[in-house]
Amino acid sequence: MRLLLLSLLLLPFLAAPAQAAALPGGKAYFVVALGHLRATSHSNWVSLGSYTFGMNGSVSAVVYHWSQTTPVRRAGTGTVPSGDCSQPVSTAAPTLVRPCEVLTAGGFMGAPNQSRTGTFGVADGVVTINWTDTQGGSQQWYVTDGPGMAGLTYKYDTKAQQYGQGYGFGSNSPFTERRAMSSVRSFPGTLKQDLKTWAHDQLGSSTGQTWTHTAYTTCTTTTWCLTYRQPNSSAVCQESGCPGYGGTPGGGGDSSLQNYVVKVSSYDRRDTYWHWCTCLAKVRSESCYTGNSHVKPMLQIIDDDGAFHGWVGAEASFSSVGAVSGDMLGVFRITHFRP
Repeated sequence: MRLLLLSLLLLPFLAAPAQAAALPGGKAYFVVALGHLRATSHSNWVSLGSYTFGMNGSVSAVVYHWSQTTPVRRAGTGTVPSGDCSQPVSTAAPTLVRPCEVLTAGGFMGAPNQSRTGTFGVADGVVTINWTDTQGGSQQWYVTDGPGMAGLTYKYDTKAQQYGQGYGFGSNSPFTERRAMSSVRSFPGTLKQDLKTWAHDQLGSSTGQTWTHTAYTTCTTTTWCLTYRQPNSSAVCQESGCPGYGGTPGGGGDSSLQNYVVKVSSYDRRDTYWHWCTCLAKVRSESCYTGNSHVKPMLQIIDDDGAFHGWVGAEASFSSVGAVSGDMLGVFRITHFRP
């Protein structure tokens, strides 16, 4: 009896089993866009990756990283829109995009160029990541619960500090879960875009811009491709580099915009968005613009049920003439969920 009583008295002093870590918003798999954007810097960078949080308090990430200090050329995706999505440049008053191979940021067609490991904790609505790999450093994100998913909003990163910008979205669907372009086209909600950009030594931003996915055409043969030739508009393609073609200074020119969204991979979340002003190709007498077009790698946002909810993305468009001030970088989200 004495031995039993002594054993019972000692029980509270024994080490308790390790408790499972609280996942950010209760979600394990996040797609994340992060960038360092500073107007006075030519060392800006952006990244796009997948973060996996474990119940044991560990976190790992695989990341595509692009920097002005090591610029890379655009890469071809191998996708050219089929006939119902594109038409020759000679066609009068075209409504479809030009039949050009869709481009993306260099390296995005292959494996991520960075991998990270660390530990994390969640407190007061903020997830803190301490990276324990050779790069070191830490990150903090505000966490917002959503319908079947969670959102991340940038708070701090050791390498980006006050010049950082970022977005993230997570669920418990694995990264192998993705939706076809037909599902993207038929998404029933309203997708809106928020973005932070750097171009020509200036910072820019936009919030709540409607991204009209229903205006895009799903190609019949190249079913993994969406295209949209945005009609003439005073809101886009007003480049001074398009005299007589664009909105200014000639007036009455072509201010249409060529838009392409294609699947990059069948086994993960990668898509890419490519767009350029038609007038820029006309100046060069080209069918497909070979200058500094906008290449924007993206990762699909998928909820717990495997449904599509938009993308997070990064722009990594480096000047084709090698002038760093001509680079265009940014991070963005296109979704209905507003953390």
